[in-house]
Formats: sequence, structure tokens, C-alpha cells
Amino acid sequence: MLRFCKFLILMLSLASLVMPVQASRIKDIASVQGIRDNQLVGYGLVVGLPGTGEQTPFTDQTFRTMLGNFGINIPAGERPKINNVAAVAVTANIPPFAKPGQKIDVTVSSVGSADSLTGGTLMQTFLKGANGEVYAVAQGNLIVGGLGAEGNDGSRIVVNTPTVGRIPGGASVEREIRTSFGNGDYFTFNLHQSDFTTAKRVAETINGLVGEGTAQALDATSVRVRAPRDLGQRVSYMSTLENLEVQQAMGSAKIIVNARTGTVVVGQNVELRPAAVAHGNMQVTIAENTQVDQPNPFGDGETVVTPQSIIDVQQDDARMFVFQPGTTLNDLVRAVNQIGAAPGDMIAVLEALKQAGAISGELIVI
Repeated sequence: MLRFCKFLILMLSLASLVMPVQASRIKDIASVQGIRDNQLVGYGLVVGLPGTGEQTPFTDQTFRTMLGNFGINIPAGERPKINNVAAVAVTANIPPFAKPGQKIDVTVSSVGSADSLTGGTLMQTFLKGANGEVYAVAQGNLIVGGLGAEGNDGSRIVVNTPTVGRIPGGASVEREIRTSFGNGDYFTFNLHQSDFTTAKRVAETINGLVGEGTAQALDATSVRVRAPRDLGQRVSYMSTLENLEVQQAMGSAKIIVNARTGTVVVGQNVELRPAAVAHGNMQVTIAENTQVDQPNPFGDGETVVTPQSIIDVQQDDARMFVFQPGTTLNDLVRAVNQIGAAPGDMIAVLEALKQAGAISGELIVI
């Protein structure tokens, strides 16, 4: 069995060199179930601020607790001035397979009324996962991209966000998060964009290389693949499979409209049908004609029917645009833009065309 697995891995490595053109690697369109980043969060103090900190009850409490850990007790009735201290939330993403001792980046954000974190140092902060366990410890000097300044008369200027900073490699991993990669006889690819056709093609590509029955599309998202038990063989096996290339299926016809910015994105499968729209002093007309080409009387040719689409856009100055056969919605968008129509006019035209059934596709307004 071991010899067969080695031969199979060698065969997959050689076969992976021959890949279809204009396709996507499986690793670019899917992820392996159970292998993902995990979010960590912690609460701590940033010290050393040049008077841009805060004096809040929870900052006082945290400051007292920190000093107490070092054996320093502040009398209950005394409130120290700590304008150089700020309470912060520390967040990070720990990647899969991260081992103890490795470094990860952290983001530090003020949770109180601090004016700026520039020049501050994060004190040792425990980062916990959703289960409450500590997986990393963060500490270090902040890099802050923003700045703020305030005058005596109350005038103030803020550039970017001075209350958020980063510490590259600022946290040390203390505990490994286990994954299901080495468990069972299967692993599952989950597509980033669910599509039955793409899932079927992924399974067919793997089966065509390894053997029928190795991969099975479970639904529009998941493809289950049989895998060797040995971890070393499984890593090589995964390396080969994730670099296989698959032709993604074309998505459904969609038009995405951002009503706030006036952005219009048209999918390539969107088609137009005959219709006419009048919007204010602008008129848009879509018409389709059919041209029939007859063969010579004594020839062996066949009659060819060619559809022709024409789009007219008119305003008061009688400006008109005529397009050749094969007109797409992109041509309509370009025509309306050429006459200087506002984004709202474009959105109104698209909505009217959709209501009239002249657009074959889904209109999504965000």
C-alpha cells in the first residue's frame, strides 16, 4: 500500500505539469474545510503617551490591577494622573498550523477617550480565542499612521486615525490550534463562490487524474476527496491537487448598481431585448431586426438568419447613437454616459428596463 501511494503521488506530480489554458487553480477558488484563520482578542494598556491618554474609570481600574501584579498597591482614595496611559483592544488573526514561538501581527485600538496612540508601547496582553483560551501574547511599540493636533482655542485637526496602531510581529503564539487536516479518510474543498457546474468540474478534474470515485461533489460548494492516511503523503497529495487547474463556470447574469456612488457593474452574460425608455428629456430605444441571407439559386448553401440590435439614445439636441449587431448592455451604458447623463439617470434607465423585462439578468442595488 505504501509503495502504491508513493507511485500515485509521483504520477500526480508529473501529471500536474499539464494544465488547461485560461483556468484557475483549485487553491485559488476553494479552501480546505477546517483549515482557516482564527480570531484573537485581548484587552490591555498602552503606556508612554505624550499626554494624549485618558483618565477614565476603567483605565484607572486596569492601571491599578497592572501595578498590583508587580506588588504596588495604590491607596483606595487616591487617583493617580495617568494621561500618558490608554486602554486598548488588541486584535489579531492566527493562521492555521501556526506553531508556538511564531510571530503574528496585531492591531491596537483605543477603547476610551484617548486622543492618540502615537509613541505608545503596548504592555503585555493576553490574546484569547472564542473558547476563552489564551493562544498568543502581545507586546511592543506601536506604529500609528495618523496624527492629531489641538490648539488652545479648541480648534483641532486629525489626519487619518491616530487612535489605531499596528505592531508587526507583535504577538508570540503560545498554543497551537488543532485542525482536522490529518483526520479521517477524506478532506473537503469548499468553493469560495458556490456553483454546481464548478463543483462538478473540480470533481471531474481530480477523478480524471487520480481515478473515478476519488472526488465527489456534495453540493454547489463542497467537493469531498479521498486522501491517504499518512500525513507526509497527505501533504504531497494536497500540494498536487490544489495546483490542478479548473475552468470556472460563468456566473449568472447580474447587474450590480451602487446607488450611493453611481457605480454600475455589468456581467458579461447580460442580454437586452427590444424596449424603449423615456427618462426626462432623454429617450432610449432598443430594437431588434432580423436579416435573412439566402444562398445562390443553384448553390448548396443554407439560409442564415442574423439578428441585428439597434440602440438609440436621444435628447433635445437630437443626439443619437447607433450600434452594430451584437449590442450588449455595455454599449447602452456607454451611450448614456456619452450624453452626460447623471448616475441617477443611468440607474433609473436600468431599473425601468428590468421592470419591462428587457434585461435578462438579475438587477442588484446595493
